[in-house]
Amino acid sequence: MISSLKNLIRNLLEAFLNILPILLVVTFFQLFVIQIPFPNLASTITGMLLVVVGLFLFIQGLEIGLFPLGEKLAYQFAGKGSVWWLMLFGFAIGFSTTVAEPALIAVAGKAGEIAAEANVIPHSKESIDSYAFWLRMTVAFSVGFAISVGVIRIIKGWPIHWFIITGYLLVVALTAKAPDEIIGIAYDSGGVTTSTITVPLVAALGVGLASSIRGRNPVVDGFGLIAFASLTPIFFVMLYGIIIF
Repeated sequence: MISSLKNLIRNLLEAFLNILPILLVVTFFQLFVIQIPFPNLASTITGMLLVVVGLFLFIQGLEIGLFPLGEKLAYQFAGKGSVWWLMLFGFAIGFSTTVAEPALIAVAGKAGEIAAEANVIPHSKESIDSYAFWLRMTVAFSVGFAISVGVIRIIKGWPIHWFIITGYLLVVALTAKAPDEIIGIAYDSGGVTTSTITVPLVAALGVGLASSIRGRNPVVDGFGLIAFASLTPIFFVMLYGIIIF
């Protein structure tokens, strides 16, 4: 009981230390640069406390649930010895976690609104929702595709740098051809996919798969899937822009 309480306090303290730099920066600029007291100080303090508790619960959830789940599933699928099942599983994980990604939902919705304001698409709610929906589907498909390719790379032991170099060369080449309206969204899409939901499961999948295959090093071969998940949405979203514009 005492040990569990000490562990709880330690984890809460770690969560507080993680957001302490943000608190210091905001406080410094508010008091010494803007030189205006915090508006609604009680609400601000309450919000910060909730952030600390939320970060603590999120980290605990990763350690207790998501990381072990991803590694266990990778072990089980590798034990089946079917490359196709592993690829399908990787695609499903990448697609489903990206569709549910809050950051992507927010960016896709805002992109639809801005596109309507700029007269890129009609101003109707249906057009905005359709734009945001297909943007999300494009990004989710690209991440699923990336994880499938990453699974093959781990199984075969291929060097990751060749995939990354080739991928970014294709992205640079496509940037010259893509419409200006989609380029910024495409590059942002590559960032928002690697957030709170996608990263833990994808990282656990890569490490678990590399650990379960003889001759693979989890440090060398287990990581890199997140890099694919950041790269492929840029390419696919620019293709999406070329088609719709």
